[in-house]
Amino acid sequence: MTSILKQLAELESLPTSKLKVRWGELFDTEPPSGSRAYLVKRLCHRLQELAYGGLPDATRARLRKHLEDVGLAGEGTERAQRRAKNGQPVAGTRFTREWHGERHEVTVVDGGFEYAGRPYRSLSAIAKAITGSHWNGPLFFGLRSRKGGK
Repeated sequence: MTSILKQLAELESLPTSKLKVRWGELFDTEPPSGSRAYLVKRLCHRLQELAYGGLPDATRARLRKHLEDVGLAGEGTERAQRRAKNGQPVAGTRFTREWHGERHEVTVVDGGFEYAGRPYRSLSAIAKAITGSHWNGPLFFGLRSRKGGK
């Protein structure tokens, strides 16, 4: 078996296409649409987690309790999967996306979205504000795959 340090070092030199293949091997899911840097970081974390173990259950429980105490329980992926009756994510859901090394955060509000302190009617409008070009907003923020699935 290749040492963990060697595997971690090899990730840095792999092209993005190979990183995505490695993602499928380690996570058994499709890779996210994030940046190459994100893929490398998460793959490094996963390799170490598999080799040395993840957080103990007691630590996970303490973290969940802390998130509940500060009002952030359900943030991220779990909460993003919940939908209101109109099919939109529930108000309060936050989406984050790294674009050209900068982190962008969007919050779902009643009737639309908020980004950088401004209201928007669609994720596509926010994606255009971030990138300067037309994007499918749900695709840009990882809510939809290129194949059309959710």
